[in-house]
Amino acid sequence: MGTVKVCGLGVKDPSRWLAKAVFGAGMGVMTTSGYLLRGVAAPYALPITFAAYLAVGTAAAALDGRFAATGVLIACAIVAGLVALVTEPLAAPLIGGIGWLTVAGFAKPPYAQLRLTGNVAEDAAVALGISTLACAALGWLFRWYGKRLTLVSMGSKPRPGTRLAPATAPADAVINPADPVGAISLSRRLLGGLLGLVSLPLLTVVLAAGRQQLNLADEVLAYLVAVVAITVIGGFWPAVLAAVAASLLLNWYFTEPLHTFSIQQPRELLALLLFVTVAVAVSSVVHLAARRAVQAEFSRAEAASLLELAQTVLGGSDTPSAVLEHLTRAHGGQAELTERVAGRWIRAAASSSAGELRAASRIDIRHDLALRVSGQDTTATSALIAGFAAQAAAALDRERLRTQASQAEALAEGNRMRTALLAAVSHDLRTPLASIKASVSSLRQTDVAWSPADEAALLATIEENADRLDALIGNLLDMSRLHTGSLRPFLRPIAIDEVAPVALHGLDDSPRLLIAVPDGFPLVLADPGLLERVLANLFSNAVRHSPSSSPPELRAQLLDGTVALEVVDHGRGVPDDQKELIFEPFVRLGGRLPGVGLGLAVAKGFAEAMGGSIGAADTPGGGLTVRVLLPVVSADKSALGAGS
Repeated sequence: MGTVKVCGLGVKDPSRWLAKAVFGAGMGVMTTSGYLLRGVAAPYALPITFAAYLAVGTAAAALDGRFAATGVLIACAIVAGLVALVTEPLAAPLIGGIGWLTVAGFAKPPYAQLRLTGNVAEDAAVALGISTLACAALGWLFRWYGKRLTLVSMGSKPRPGTRLAPATAPADAVINPADPVGAISLSRRLLGGLLGLVSLPLLTVVLAAGRQQLNLADEVLAYLVAVVAITVIGGFWPAVLAAVAASLLLNWYFTEPLHTFSIQQPRELLALLLFVTVAVAVSSVVHLAARRAVQAEFSRAEAASLLELAQTVLGGSDTPSAVLEHLTRAHGGQAELTERVAGRWIRAAASSSAGELRAASRIDIRHDLALRVSGQDTTATSALIAGFAAQAAAALDRERLRTQASQAEALAEGNRMRTALLAAVSHDLRTPLASIKASVSSLRQTDVAWSPADEAALLATIEENADRLDALIGNLLDMSRLHTGSLRPFLRPIAIDEVAPVALHGLDDSPRLLIAVPDGFPLVLADPGLLERVLANLFSNAVRHSPSSSPPELRAQLLDGTVALEVVDHGRGVPDDQKELIFEPFVRLGGRLPGVGLGLAVAKGFAEAMGGSIGAADTPGGGLTVRVLLPVVSADKSALGAGS
């Protein structure tokens, strides 16, 4: 097909271009409001339609013959077709019926006299029926096709928080948010319909019996009260049906000629039209008020749910799994947070109830992050789920930031440890090695005759520095085990008086330390090797800091169901602001004594690994008391340990 110029542009296929232009313009109109895509609700459309019909009839009567019957028919058909095109299909029959009555009453003089037979009434029935039903079908088809176009055209760039289609649809398909639930429940609608079936015939019987004392205005007002009561109970559609039924009853029983649908007096037809219009308008207002109340209740529940979610997050449960768990606990169903990694969607977090989510809806949060949900209650609106999706994404980001911060802190601690180890190796390890090297070199000199006393002194220096090296390397290895988390204590019931003497081995001044453990002292739950290292480091620290005139001692006592081991020295003591600091690695208060500063740090790490604790306090009269608290073994566990 040849190229055609349209507005100065070359178009190869004018028919396709025109179809796209028409549907594009239509989609622009139809997507301007969510109501248009679903169809304008009847409570909005019917009062406007009835008012338009009344305006057409009034204009025809005012022009007094200059507005031909064909013009009235065309005007009513245009009104019916336009409204049927945009409103929900259920309202189309009522729109066409009221239009037909308008044409029958105002097509030709005498106006406002209902004539249900004749060429005009027949032509109006055919024309309005065809135009109304055709426009209603076209509007439904147009919205259905427009929805499909929306699914395809908008899917490439989904907006954050948009509910997506189930997994069976295209992965990038977008679905409009779910409509609010009906304002009136099904049981109330049925009750309203039942009330109409009962009350309208009874009211007709009563009014017919008193027809001589009443006029048409009284009867119209009585029926209007009944319709309003039905509206309050049953909502819009029962009220509309009641209004139509009431107008027919008024026409049959209370307008001349009686027991026919013809109306002789124009004012009576006008009264009936006004009655139907007012009844439908009042029904619409009541229905919309009830719907707004339901929407307000949903909004309140949604805000309360989001507030509870915010309180949960602020209270510390800010992991993505906790957010999804809160969603499923409050609104049911399953939920999972998926992330796109290397071209594949993988699960980043999920609620405890989430299994394999196959037919699930998806909410795109970012280009690489989405929330998939399935089986939620009707209380979980699109806006609410979008809020949960945003909170889950933020929680995932915070969790990863915490992990990165923890890793950075661990790296910083490792760097600090390596720097301290380097300092220890460069100074504290080289000093004893230099002493050992010098003593060995002196003993190997052949040109010097060493006396037995000199040889003994050099050998003692070698032994002392070798012990220092052994203790230093042991502490470094112990601290490395604590730092890497590879320490696995083996806890069992043991006696303090069995471990404490072993911990004294290797101390130069071990005879100076006093051990005061009462006879029959309870067993403690500890690892023998770790407890020995704890006591050895504490003994070494106490011996170094105690003067020769006041030897340190080990005391054991029971405190509130735990065993307290106190290593007491009578040295200079430690200021209160540094009592916690002495248990940190590589801390030497002022560097007054040799060492790396790992003894107390290793003791603290081992004590906590066994489920105990360690702390420092002042010794009465001066000095420092280091207290180790360990769990005591109960009588049944003690017997079990002894039997094994």
